[in-house]
This record gives sequence, C-alpha cells and structure tokens, in this order.
Amino acid sequence: MRPRADTAEKRVKKGPDPFFEEKCDILVVDDLEEKLLVFRTVLEELGQNLVMVRSGSEALREVLAREFAVILLDVNMPDIDGLETARLIRQYKKSAHTPIIFITAYADEMQTAQGYSLGAVDYILSPVIPDVLRSKVRVFVDLYRMQQRTRAMAGEQVARATAEAARIAAEETTRRSNFLARASHELGASLDLEQGMRRLLDLVVPQMADKAALVVDADAEKPLIFSKKDTIECVQDYAALPQELREALQRVVREGLPLEGATVCYPLRIADRTLGALALACAPGLAPRELLTLQELVSRAAIALDNARLYSSLQREIVRSREAEESLQDANRRKDEFLAMLSHELRNPLAPIRNAVEVIRRLAPPDPKLTMARDVVDRQVSLLARLVEELLDVSRISQGKIALKKEPVDLARVIAHSVETSRPLIDARGQNLKVSVPVAPVWLSADFARLSQVVSNLLNNASKYTAEGGRIELSAAAAEGEATVTVRDNGAGIEPQLLDKVFELFVQGERALDRGQGGLGIGLTLVKRLVELHQGRVQAASEGPGKGATFTVALPCISAVDSQPRAAHAAPAAPDSRVYGRRVLVVDDNVDSAESTAAFLRLEGHEVKAVHDGLQALASLKVFDPHVVVLDIGLPGLDGYAVARQLRARGDSSHMLLIAVTGYGQKEDRQRAADAGFDYHFVKPADPREIQVAIERGRNTAAEPSLGALQRSSGN
Repeated sequence: MRPRADTAEKRVKKGPDPFFEEKCDILVVDDLEEKLLVFRTVLEELGQNLVMVRSGSEALREVLAREFAVILLDVNMPDIDGLETARLIRQYKKSAHTPIIFITAYADEMQTAQGYSLGAVDYILSPVIPDVLRSKVRVFVDLYRMQQRTRAMAGEQVARATAEAARIAAEETTRRSNFLARASHELGASLDLEQGMRRLLDLVVPQMADKAALVVDADAEKPLIFSKKDTIECVQDYAALPQELREALQRVVREGLPLEGATVCYPLRIADRTLGALALACAPGLAPRELLTLQELVSRAAIALDNARLYSSLQREIVRSREAEESLQDANRRKDEFLAMLSHELRNPLAPIRNAVEVIRRLAPPDPKLTMARDVVDRQVSLLARLVEELLDVSRISQGKIALKKEPVDLARVIAHSVETSRPLIDARGQNLKVSVPVAPVWLSADFARLSQVVSNLLNNASKYTAEGGRIELSAAAAEGEATVTVRDNGAGIEPQLLDKVFELFVQGERALDRGQGGLGIGLTLVKRLVELHQGRVQAASEGPGKGATFTVALPCISAVDSQPRAAHAAPAAPDSRVYGRRVLVVDDNVDSAESTAAFLRLEGHEVKAVHDGLQALASLKVFDPHVVVLDIGLPGLDGYAVARQLRARGDSSHMLLIAVTGYGQKEDRQRAADAGFDYHFVKPADPREIQVAIERGRNTAAEPSLGALQRSSGN
C-alpha cells in the first residue's frame, strides 16, 4: 500500500491527471442479491462506477453498452453460467480483452483450465477476502487507466511498454491463481491429518522457502510437529527444530499474531481458535505479493487441516461407539444366558419341595395348623415356580427361542382359562372381579397357552396393585378385524413419569418397604413381548397415583371358523381304573428330588428304587426290572438322553415307560426326548400327581412316542 500512496503524492505535486480522476466502470455479475451487496461494500472504497447485474444476459447487454475496466463473474448462474457468459463476452471486439475474474465456491482443474482458455485472469474462491479482492480489482483498474492513457498518447513505444507491464501483471496473477488452485486441490485430496501436513510442506519448500516447520494441535499434550528441508520429518517436540523456526512457532502459537521478516510465521486460525502455525525460513525475505499468496495459502490450509482433525475425531468416536455397542450387546447376551441358567437351577430345589408337600398332604394328620403350614408352603412354591417361568420366558423371547403354536382360538375360552388361573389370588384379597365378553364367538389365530398367560399376567398385576376389596374389570370386544381385551382396576395407579416405561424389564412403581406383593418387574415385559409375537399391541393408561390403571391389548382377529371343539384342546379322559404295584426306578442326581419323588410314588402303592446317576440306573435294570423309569436329563457323566437310548436299544424294554423330568422345556428339548425314546416329558418342578397320572395311563396311549404327546405332558 505504501508505493501507491507515494505515487498519489507525486501526482498531486505534478498536477491533476485527467485519466486518474475519471472513474472506470466495473461490472459485477452474480445471481444472488446478498453477494452483490457484499461486492458493492468491498469495492466502494475504490471509488469507481460499480455496475451490478444478476444474470449473464444482463451482463451481455451492459458489455454492448459500455466498456469495463474489469469484469467479476460468478461461475454458477441459473440462466447462462459464468463460463458461457465469458465465451460470449469474448466474441465482441470491444470486450475481447477485458479482464475477467471468476468468483466461485469451488474450482477443479478442468473448470480452471476452461476458464483460463476463455481469457480469465484469475479465480477467487468464495467467500472472498476483501483486501485480496480490492487489490486484484485495483490492479486491473489501474491497468485499464494506463491503457486509456496509452491510447491517448501518440507514442507507440509507450503503448508497447504499458502492454508489456499489463502482460506481466496478468501472468503473475495467473501464476498465483494456478498455485492457489493446485494448493486447494492438494490440501483437499485427503482427510488424513498427517498427510495434509506433509502436502502443505511440499507446497512451500522449496517454492517459497529453503526450510519450513508446521505444528498442529499446538495446545495438545503431544502436538503434531513436522519439518522439511530436504525431506519431511515428524519430530517429537520443538527442541528438534532449527532455532529460528522453533522460536517463531512458539511465539506465534503463544501470541496468535503473524511474524514477518527473514523468518515468516503465520498462525493457522479457524474463527477465533489458533489451530497451529506455519513457519518459513526465507533468507532474502518474501516480496509483498508472495506474502499475500502465503496468507491465502495459510487460510486454506487451516480449513483443510481442521476438517482433517474433525474427521479423525469422528472416526475415533465411531470406533468408540461401535465398541460400546458391542460391549452392551455382549452384556445383554450374558444377562440372557444368566437368566436362563438361573431359572433352570432354581427349578431343581423346587421339585423336591413340591414332592414333599404332596407327601405331607397324604401322611399328615388332619391338624388345622399343620394344614395351614402345608398350604403356605404349597402356595409359595407355586409362586416361586411362576416367577422362575417368567424369568425363563423373558430370556427365551430375548434370544428368539419362543415359537408360537398358532391355531384358531375362541377369545372367550382364553378369558375363562385366565380368570380360572388368577381367581385364587383375587379371591384371597377379597377383590370384586367383573368379566364381560361378547355373546358371539371372537376367533383369533393365536397360541392358546401364551395368550392365556398374557391375560393372567394382566389380572395378577391388577390384583397386586389394588387394595383388598377393590374392583377389577375384565372386558373383551371385537370390531373392524381387531379384538381388544381391557383390564381396568381402581388401585394404586401409575406415576406419569413411569407410564412410558412400565413395560420395560425390571421396572416397577414405588413400593412400600414391606413389599406386600412380590414380583420382579418382568410380568408386564412378558405381556408386551408375547403380544408383539402375536402381531398385536398393548397400551397402559392411568390418570395418576391412586386413580387406577387400564391396560388394553389389541390383536388381529380372523373370520369365523368351525366352532366345534378341537381334539387338541379336549381334556384328557380320566383313566378307567387306577394302576398299582408298578416297579418304578427314579433316577436323579439331586438326592432330595429323587427321594421325595420316590416317597410320593410309594404312597401311591408302587415299589420304588432311587439311584443318582446314569450308570447306576443301567446297572439296576437287570436286578430291579422296572416297569417305569422316571429319569432326570441332567445327570453327571452319562446324561438322561444317553440312558434312554441305551434302554431302548435293548430288546426287552418295549414294556418300559420312560418319563423325562428336566429343567429344560423348549421345543427342541422335547424333540430330543422323543428321539431318545421317552414317552413323557415334564419340566421341573413337576407335580408328582401328573407323574402318577402318566404311570396310570402307561404306554397304551403313548405306545408310539411323539412330540405332540410330549408337548401336552410338559405343561408348556
């Protein structure tokens, strides 16, 4: 700026110059009004006539009407783009050599080459730097004035000299534009931070300096520091840098201000943040135009390197998120496995307790206190068994191991079965249950047992949270292809903040310290998941604490089907006569379970022997010759499946009834039992009375073991 001020002073001393007093015309072409306003604000300082137009066609009209010192042309415009407008401008003789500066947000090599082939003198990336834009336009304004003066001068030599100066200026501008375009391409070619730093050093050494150094993440505990003289090196700290570069970088990083001289150092800034700094050792120093180029280069480098930093941070965050997700999935899988194993292990001690209760029921004298104690134990064992089944069901659904056995089911029959299941709890609390079902049958494609479990759980939940003597309503309806079941109570209600989470696993409302009604907070979770397996939905509603709650299940219903009862649902016929005096071999590694089962069966009149592993069972066959084998699957060493297969492999076992008792009750477990030769399959804790019924039925109704028979026997 200083040389221009001196020139102005000389002109004042020599007298006014008419060519420099006369204003030049500058054409600015951009389709956006706000950008035109920016250009006007930036260029008004030049004191020239600014002609603002918003399209290529308007620009062509202005070029025909007058002569311009320089044209600023936006590349991307809706009607005629900047490149096409430049080509048309060049077709007019008057504007064939008018300097054109393209304004663009991005310029690749092909676009740049095409622009220069049309006679462009420069490319300016948007958003523009005001000082850079003014300096470029001022060059061509001065050039235009010089050309105007040259035309007025008669001397051909002066005209040639002026033209040569203009050519050199244009070439310099072209070289600078080409350099910055190449720099933008190099810096934007990779989002790797270290690769970007290396590319930046390659741009400045040896083109601008003999050696250079660059630091990024200057405030970090371990900043990235690279230097280049002959080759690029990554150094550990500032101490490894040449003294002049080290001192310059540390000062600029600390103060955030540029340093110029034999050593030039500029901060890499993004908004008000100092990302790092670039230092160059230039023995003769840089010319003003080279400093301007360096400033533009540093500005573009700061943006590119910051983008690389953000990309690296994003990649690290994605990796951490993926690792966290995998960790959560692994933890969830281990939780499901734990629940499944816990449920199985809890079944083992429940089986002998239930057997012992039945023995006490048969042998104990009719003492009211003893009867009360026995009933308490019986109820609590049933409660524990239900909780274990709920835990296992949630685990099975989470692991995708539950497959519904769908068939046409009458909704009224489901409700009747559910009410029968929940009636003891409701009656024990003196609650009033009102049931309302449609007169006409409502048929669903559903799993009868699982759908009954849904309604029972809702009734149990309503009873649990309703005071003694409270009211519970169960109603069903069907309309427009959808059946609804609604359970409403006047109990404790649900807090608003809990309403959206009531179906989540282990979520419960606030309880008193005495926890008068037990539970694990999984009943409603099981309801939701079973309903969704039936392609239905369940909703909870409540007006708040103390105002009761309403649960509504909606399920797709089907057209009317044959209302005749199906054989699969018919209750098994009662045996015509009881069978006594059977030899029964009980095999269970749990001594309490084996002895309690044996004690009950002895009370039924059977001759019973109990052993505790598979080898003892096989050894007892020839001596004891049992009619019935009650066999635990999970035996040490030789498991129950292997024992059953060896039994069936013998030619003299066709009369033998094999009953499996196990903690596993999935479909595949029952199939394995059938394949091994079992006639019946019971899940612990099995009711010993059901085992007695199976013995009485014998093999006459299950002579050919089938999965269907085993499913009915398992209770699932």
